[in-house]
Amino acid sequence: KNIFWAEYAGLSAALAAGFVLGTGLPLLLYGGAKGSFYLLLSGVFLTFIFTALAFLASVINKDKAKGIGISLVVWFYMSVIFDALVLVLYFVFSSYPLEKATIIVSALNPVDLARILILLKLDVSALMGYTGATLQQFFGSAFGILFSMGFLFLWVLMPTLLALRVFNRKNF
Repeated sequence: KNIFWAEYAGLSAALAAGFVLGTGLPLLLYGGAKGSFYLLLSGVFLTFIFTALAFLASVINKDKAKGIGISLVVWFYMSVIFDALVLVLYFVFSSYPLEKATIIVSALNPVDLARILILLKLDVSALMGYTGATLQQFFGSAFGILFSMGFLFLWVLMPTLLALRVFNRKNF
């Protein structure tokens, strides 16, 4: 148990520190706006999330290549395929009100949550039309930010605890 937490915390912290230094210093030199804070926070959350998912993939499989392959497929799904599926869903149900469904569906993908949070803090929601106004109304509020952070935290917690459970049941 301690080995798992030490490896996860060490790897996640090192990756997050590299991200914060590599992204934070230029943002600080550029001017350090409010959006910069949310960019760094979202990036750190995504670092911890994808490290947890990678740990889960590694403890489920004995074969390293298979674990790496699963990690890459999960990343590709979250970054590209999920958005395509959401667009198809919106197109198919375009005659129905989808405002609440948009918020729920966006919570199912940490990359989308982080992306929405960053875009809304950069004040580009006006460029997104009606959808941007709807997202701004919810995610721009204090409750929306807490909702986003809460779901990002759940995205860190759930794969980590699941990986820990599988790790503890393994017989080395």
